[in-house]
Amino acid sequence: MTTNLKLDDAFLQWAIGGADLKSGKKEWAERLTVLRRQSVSKPVIYIGTGTCGLGAGAAFTLEKIKQYLDTKKIDAEIVEVGCIGFCAVEPLVDVQLPGRCRLMGCRITQDKVDSLLDGVFSDNIPKELILAQFNEDGLKAWDGVKFKDEHSFFGPQKRWVLKNCGIINPASLEEYIATGGYQGLKKVLSGMSGEQVCKEVETSGLRGRGGGGFPTGKKWQFALTQTDPQKYLVCNADEGDPGAFMDRAVIEGDPHRLLEGMAIAAYAIGANKAYIYIRAEYPLAIQRLKHAIAEAEANNLLGDNILGSQFSLKMIIKMGAGAFVCGEETALIHSIEGKRGMPRPRPPFPAVSGAFGHPTIINNVETLANIPAILVNGGGWFAGVGTGGSKGTKVFALSGKVTNTGLVEVAMGTSLREVIFTIGGGIANGKMYKAVQIGGPSGGCIPESHLDIEIDYESLKTVGAMMGSGGLVVMDEDNCMVDVAKFFMDFIQRESCGKCTPCREGTRRMLETLNRITRSRKHETKEQSLQRFQSVIALEKLAETIRDTSLCGLGQTAPNPVLSTLRWFRHEYEAHIYDRCCPAKACVDMISYEISDKCTGCTLCSKKCPANAITGTVKNQHHIDKEMCVACGACKDACRFGAVVKV
Repeated sequence: MTTNLKLDDAFLQWAIGGADLKSGKKEWAERLTVLRRQSVSKPVIYIGTGTCGLGAGAAFTLEKIKQYLDTKKIDAEIVEVGCIGFCAVEPLVDVQLPGRCRLMGCRITQDKVDSLLDGVFSDNIPKELILAQFNEDGLKAWDGVKFKDEHSFFGPQKRWVLKNCGIINPASLEEYIATGGYQGLKKVLSGMSGEQVCKEVETSGLRGRGGGGFPTGKKWQFALTQTDPQKYLVCNADEGDPGAFMDRAVIEGDPHRLLEGMAIAAYAIGANKAYIYIRAEYPLAIQRLKHAIAEAEANNLLGDNILGSQFSLKMIIKMGAGAFVCGEETALIHSIEGKRGMPRPRPPFPAVSGAFGHPTIINNVETLANIPAILVNGGGWFAGVGTGGSKGTKVFALSGKVTNTGLVEVAMGTSLREVIFTIGGGIANGKMYKAVQIGGPSGGCIPESHLDIEIDYESLKTVGAMMGSGGLVVMDEDNCMVDVAKFFMDFIQRESCGKCTPCREGTRRMLETLNRITRSRKHETKEQSLQRFQSVIALEKLAETIRDTSLCGLGQTAPNPVLSTLRWFRHEYEAHIYDRCCPAKACVDMISYEISDKCTGCTLCSKKCPANAITGTVKNQHHIDKEMCVACGACKDACRFGAVVKV
């Protein structure tokens, strides 16, 4: 990481003031050109070392690159960047030669480093390792390589929040400033009032990206009008939804964007202390946040009298213990105060009485990351993209049974079909699409018949879903929707804080019902059979009661996975309830295995069976005793001839 935190004051003021090349010194303009990588004097190798990249082996790739450069005696700069979003093809390694466009290399594990770099340095690039190239005026393009904005994954996206992720060095304040960083904060502190900032954000139409979608500018206005001299700003980076990793990637790849957005928000509401509430399971994000805060403080972008103004802001990192309920505003506040994370009734709302009894505004990472660009370009610019009630862009974490997993940022109003089948590349392994879970445990499943729905706050509600924080988990024909509902209900039940009875007891009863209807008859007593029948009848009514009577938003949306799957996949529930079978053959207790005539009698399956349920002699077809079979699937995994099948 960068060791020299302090920048030249004159250069800093010029750069964040708009960087007018005609009024600045020649060396300053040249410095900006270098920082923007519009020209390089020696080879630069960029490697994605975000959490996803490291998980794919980027650390080993990095060491191999260093060895290669040392062995070949090549003077090159290595820059560690965050995640650009295309997680399916990690590790990602970009190479930029003097005078040439920046190349994007994909799936560059340590064994492919030599092939990539040998090809690039010899002007004979290995096309199978190249994803795309950046389009930069004045630089020579590589023949036969599509530009990034022509690629099916990147082309349809509108990357505002993710603009710098995977592009710049997240440990360099200079590189962030070179891309226009802190110009929004400079503009605000140079003459705008808190009221004007709130109005600009309200004009933009920005709504909270954490789930509820409340208008951000209006929310800030509530806190601004409070007369309490002590106010707090809180960034919710807890991100507890299964399948969600947007906040982590933004912080790891562009931490100063978040800090600038927080500084503007704090100024707008009159807060002098801000908390970043982040889960402790994000060590790399925390490390980069700490470094960015130190850089900002060293250059008077945080701390006392920021940029010579009367505005001061203290930034504090608060690490959470991974409790899902702390994603709820009042529970998060309790955690910051050192109390157990439990929601409280509202009103009073946090904007009136929040942390330590003072007015508090809570926004999530993506909401705050949108703020700098809104202040630089104006609220009208932001409002020019999106639909009537949903403006701007939305970042999604695309995962599950889709070819191109990763982070996707699209304009509001983009269809789900385009996200999944154009950007996402369709369903993996040639399978059929079944549904997408959107909005995490509090969201709902959207079937194929509604794939053309526009992504915005209002449209999703019409199909029993919600925007949520932005997780998109794609499911194919092999997924059982009852099992999916059971997974999310198990998660919600375990994460319930237990304060209110509808959520604490109701979700437990719903989970018990789902367990009963996915249980085999041979594992059921007569009493259990009666309980199963009674609970099935009450399932929908119980879900509606929990929704209507729970204390907080998490409890109120807890039944959504069940209600949503019941609405669109009732036939799968009926198959489990009446036919005692799982159409997708995913519920372990409801499936069994048979051995077909493809069996060669190799005996491998019988040797792997833990229940000794397989009989047969060498070179003769084997058979499974279904009464003894525990449906573990060990026989199917062991068979090399495809003779073991689910029934």
